[in-house]
Amino acid sequence: MAGARAAAAASAGSSASSGTPQPQEPGLGELLEEFSRTQYRAKDCSGTGGSKVERIEKRCLELFGRDYCYSVIQNVNGDICGHYPQHIVFLEYESSEKEKDTFQSTVQVSKLQDLVNRSKTARCRGRFVCPVILFKGKHICRSATLAGWGELYGRTGYNYIFSGGADDAWADAEDVTEEDCALRSSDTHLFDKVRGYDIKLLRYLSVKYICDLMVENKKVKFGMNVTSSEKVDKAQRYADFTLLSIPYPGCEFFKEYKDRDYMAEGLIFNWKQDYVDAPLSIPDFLTCSLNIDWSQYQSWDLVQQTQNYLKLLLSIINSDDDSGLLVHCISGWDRTPLFISLLRLSLWADGLIHASLKPAEILYLTVAYDWFLFGHMLVDRLSKGEEIFFFCFNFLKHIISEEFSALKIQRRKSLPARDAGFTVEDICMLRRKDRGSTTSLGSDFSLVMESSPGATGSFTYETVELVPAGAQTQAAWRKSHSSSPQSVFWNRPQPSEDRLPSHQALVEAKSSSSSSSNHSDNFFRLGSSPLEVPKPRLTALSERETRLQEVRSAFLAAYSSTVGLRAAAPSPSGAIGLLEQFVRGVGLRGTGSSTL
Repeated sequence: MAGARAAAAASAGSSASSGTPQPQEPGLGELLEEFSRTQYRAKDCSGTGGSKVERIEKRCLELFGRDYCYSVIQNVNGDICGHYPQHIVFLEYESSEKEKDTFQSTVQVSKLQDLVNRSKTARCRGRFVCPVILFKGKHICRSATLAGWGELYGRTGYNYIFSGGADDAWADAEDVTEEDCALRSSDTHLFDKVRGYDIKLLRYLSVKYICDLMVENKKVKFGMNVTSSEKVDKAQRYADFTLLSIPYPGCEFFKEYKDRDYMAEGLIFNWKQDYVDAPLSIPDFLTCSLNIDWSQYQSWDLVQQTQNYLKLLLSIINSDDDSGLLVHCISGWDRTPLFISLLRLSLWADGLIHASLKPAEILYLTVAYDWFLFGHMLVDRLSKGEEIFFFCFNFLKHIISEEFSALKIQRRKSLPARDAGFTVEDICMLRRKDRGSTTSLGSDFSLVMESSPGATGSFTYETVELVPAGAQTQAAWRKSHSSSPQSVFWNRPQPSEDRLPSHQALVEAKSSSSSSSNHSDNFFRLGSSPLEVPKPRLTALSERETRLQEVRSAFLAAYSSTVGLRAAAPSPSGAIGLLEQFVRGVGLRGTGSSTL
């Protein structure tokens, strides 16, 4: 790998010295043009379109190489997975520019490649557990969910036929239930075999935490279970892992987001739909420090839900152990890249990963690698109005505060224990609690908890009914009707965002840069307190805010000039085009902290 970098550098140098113009690096506009025209498939990387994809992949490798030494899992022509990158990056350790010439791999790439090949059948669409972020020596991974017996038999049957009958795990697939299959020794052997390889790969990557974003226990199509998940594995093969069921709406729900003029505030998923049977389930030791009332998750709007899930993921990867994290949904190409991308950008904004990359570079990397090269179907999603890709980057305005800073979590852990008394942060928490949580319903609501008939197994599943307690509250909260069963709308006044700096912030505060201070002081939210926020602000936090705002600004500009223009034709109902909606609904919605 180091030799390859040296050769590339030498080639670049000779081109420059001979006066030959170097090819221009692909920009975000070109990437979005390609992304919005066709879905990436590794086997199609040939011809004119293939040369564009090769340039995109080469650019990603160069950006990864700025701060890390890495090995590559080869996936040429999609031999391992048809919608994973041709060159899958395995980050090994952070390194300076001087250390790259002395790179020594810490992994056996051949062993890793063999594990990947053996384990891919265990997961839906062959989308195996793949490490994509390295933070504090821990791998943050992505994948699809576990394959159900139908897909598993189909894939093993295909391999059996085209390998001359070499796969001894193959047996005829009959139209029977998964429970019936489990009773057969050959079927049990098949599941033990493929999921055993999946578990070996997870352990090789030191993954301990598995976060499942599915709203179903199993995905059902045409009355048949087409996927499964770790949380309902009957043989308890994944019992040694810490399993988290954190159900999050699928891409279909984001059509409601687009139809509401890209307003996520007040947009609540309808948890009472028949197919929704996966309850929220998180071990208590992971939630005690987050100050979040998880029992109210069904009353959160899309902003609150995404914020709270991101806080949970950040808390897990900031834990003291050396264990990695896996995030997956069903196919792993909609909800999964949403949270992988938010994690990458949030940690980068804190200066903890990809430290040398500029805002435009980290934006290019996450769009190209996390979304495009891992198979997100932007063309299909745009045609259906399911704007989860746009939501991801527009959502950055909601995570600029210190609540989402991994630096704050680390500072809090490093403080010595106190015998008595309150810290400034404790007082802030009390003040916030007294005036009502910004991530839950106001005190004017009573919560009626009832058991759900859809809950099964050992998970506790509760629903939250919203019961207004007075006419004044009814005026403040108004339920809107929706044509889709996916969502329930609530119009509510904007919560106050004024807050005092923490005790740690006061101790570590430094003078902010003039550009950051001037930029930050212009932010406000409708309905916020007239009290002035205490100054000075933290340099680190001001830098985080500025960085994320720059990323969001760059994305909105590129999106509006490429994807937005292509989708700007009026709909049959006579609605305004996507670009006009974008400018009216997003680009010009006030000048507060929720916009640029």
